[in-house]
Amino acid sequence: MAKGQKMLRIQFLSFVRKEFYHVLRDKRTLMVLLGLPIVQILLFGFALTSEVKHAKILLLDNAKDVASQSLVTKISASSYFDIQQSVQSYDELEEAFKKGKGACALIIPYNFASDIQHGGGVRLQLIADGSDVNVSKTVVNYLTAITGDFVAAQHPTANLPMHISLNQHMLYNPEMSGSMSFIPGVMALILLILCTTLTAVSIVREKELGTMELLLVSPFKPILVILAKAIPYLTVSIVNFTVILLLSFFVLDMPIRGNLLLLYAEAVLFIIACLSIGLLISNLVKTQLAAMLISMMGTMLPTMIFSGIFFPVENMPILLQAFANLIPARWFYVVVKAVMLKGLGFSVVWKEALVMLGMTVGLLALSLKTFKVRLE
Repeated sequence: MAKGQKMLRIQFLSFVRKEFYHVLRDKRTLMVLLGLPIVQILLFGFALTSEVKHAKILLLDNAKDVASQSLVTKISASSYFDIQQSVQSYDELEEAFKKGKGACALIIPYNFASDIQHGGGVRLQLIADGSDVNVSKTVVNYLTAITGDFVAAQHPTANLPMHISLNQHMLYNPEMSGSMSFIPGVMALILLILCTTLTAVSIVREKELGTMELLLVSPFKPILVILAKAIPYLTVSIVNFTVILLLSFFVLDMPIRGNLLLLYAEAVLFIIACLSIGLLISNLVKTQLAAMLISMMGTMLPTMIFSGIFFPVENMPILLQAFANLIPARWFYVVVKAVMLKGLGFSVVWKEALVMLGMTVGLLALSLKTFKVRLE
């Protein structure tokens, strides 16, 4: 009995080694495994951001005094705005808006300096291009904050009935960096797409090449075949996760405030769940093309829409919120934000970990059940 178990273990390790050789020998697959995550995290980390930088601003300075020039200098020094044009009248301002020369406009009144000195309230007019609601709201908020800081610095006791100056403090992201909001979600999205797609193709490739027959007549049980297929991709995915963390920390200035070991444990759990989805897809389809299309479209779109990465789940209808709970990336996204940004521990994220564990066990069981021991 012991001899048989030893032989089975040797055979299993040999099969795992064969899978590693297959991954390392295929240069194109290896480039996808190692190169794609680097490109995606850098691209998404810099491109996907809620910040608006270098917005074109139009300026109508009716005061033309030292105070107004100081305010203009403060605005131009900010990376959020580029003063596109100084206009002389409202008609010229309207014409510039029609031509799309500015995202917003600041109108400084004639008595700007005297209003600041007397402290009776400062009235500045902000006009934004409402064709892009999100951008217009953002630039108005930025301008409000800059002008409020300027007035408060010029006359701390000034009466500001319009509440231009507000004392705001953003927890966990005081600089309101867009990358901190998107990197946890992009991390989940990259791992899900990568693990699911590559694993989905693995078993289907054996079917198309005809090598599945050799596996089926071998003494391996289905669970050992599936595990041997998954272990190399699990290892490479952990390496990818490490690379993503390093890039996030050193290149994108993403903090890691929580326990790194906890973060890795949750990541491994999420990766196994993604690999299980890929294995399930590979059991259900017959061609590599079908496996790739289903794994890409069937996981990427639901993850982007229902995981909370780009759209708040709380704002969705109840039925869609219930469906969102079936997306593994939703729970991993919550864990990454809690551990990386907030520095929270397992006592806070244990529910999410339990949900991902249940999904992993269920998906693995379903993969085993749908694994066909006979070729059609």
